Amino acid sequence: MKAIICGAGIAGLAAANLLATRGYDVLVVERTPSPRTQGYMIDFFGPGYDAIEAMGLLPALQDAGYNVTEAVLVDDDGRRLAGMSLGQFAAGKLVSVMRPDLEQVLRESLPTGVDLRYGVGLESVTPQADGVQVALTDGTSAQADLLIGADGIHSTVRRLVFGPESSYLRYLGFHTAAYTFDAPDIHAAVNGRFVLTDTIGSQFGFYGLRDGRVAAFAVHRTADPSLPADPRAAIRSAYSELGWVVPETIERCPAPDEIYYDQVAQIVMPAWSKGRVVLLGDSAHAVSLLAGQGASLGIAGAYVLADRLANCSSIETALAAYEDLWRPEAEARQRAARRAAHWFLPGSQFALIARRLALHLLRLPLLSRLAPTAVAGKPTTLVQSLS
Repeated sequence: MKAIICGAGIAGLAAANLLATRGYDVLVVERTPSPRTQGYMIDFFGPGYDAIEAMGLLPALQDAGYNVTEAVLVDDDGRRLAGMSLGQFAAGKLVSVMRPDLEQVLRESLPTGVDLRYGVGLESVTPQADGVQVALTDGTSAQADLLIGADGIHSTVRRLVFGPESSYLRYLGFHTAAYTFDAPDIHAAVNGRFVLTDTIGSQFGFYGLRDGRVAAFAVHRTADPSLPADPRAAIRSAYSELGWVVPETIERCPAPDEIYYDQVAQIVMPAWSKGRVVLLGDSAHAVSLLAGQGASLGIAGAYVLADRLANCSSIETALAAYEDLWRPEAEARQRAARRAAHWFLPGSQFALIARRLALHLLRLPLLSRLAPTAVAGKPTTLVQSLS
């Protein structure tokens, strides 16, 4: 059996690993010329953690991760206003890791037979009775029993097979950005914590990295979903009124090609497969950064898909079973993210104070148990049940 995977991100690399170890001949195509270096820190927990553990990659992930003790809100002078332990979200089963580092762990785990091609994308997809044929941007073509679209929220596979992105994208009213920079004073101020500005309408967050750099994460409210031509100029405009270390952070903003910048949105689809084509991860069900579990769901979804392909009588039956099992989990996280939007980035002074108060209350023993479900949705043991 042969599978073509479009996208060498987290979901695609996980699927490549899982299918190759089950005997599939796997081709992975990725339109970017090399692995991405942009991205933000992920608090990795939930079903993806269970899948990584079952894949034997937990030690490598922990080696790549960071010991981030808590998330802290600070005022314009950097004074702590509120905070909570990150371990509250996942009963201690959590690793904070930079997104490119997680991709590296998955990439380095690929079986030697996986054909991984960078700088190659999809031009067209032609369904066949027993598979699919694709035309690639390098002028070649390939045939396979299965095509997996794991190419993110702006998926080419989804556009070619299921229709335009506008039919499925649900914009949540935010833009986000992430980049890294050198600033020893900021690194010293935030090291070991995730520090967020306690602000209305726009917010910066910071992690200290082991190489001395600072990872910055930003999100702001905007009614316009369209992306700016110059993300650096957009960042300087959207966050110019924030205090503490934000002005220095904006001054150190790198070149546009070193910035991750995108909409905060979800993908909502009536079906994730058509014939021998199936969508995985953000391509099928982007939950948005408000849910904080996109990477986890991408890996766990790949685990469920690979399990069903290995245990069902046909590919079509397996794709239907994958969706039946995994759709309720993904949609639950999407609902949790939509509920949490006003809490994630307050739009008023009242909401700002309410968030601060909620964080104080969630530190109380009786209420702390509510934090994971309130923020991330109800936990699932689905991956464990398949292991």
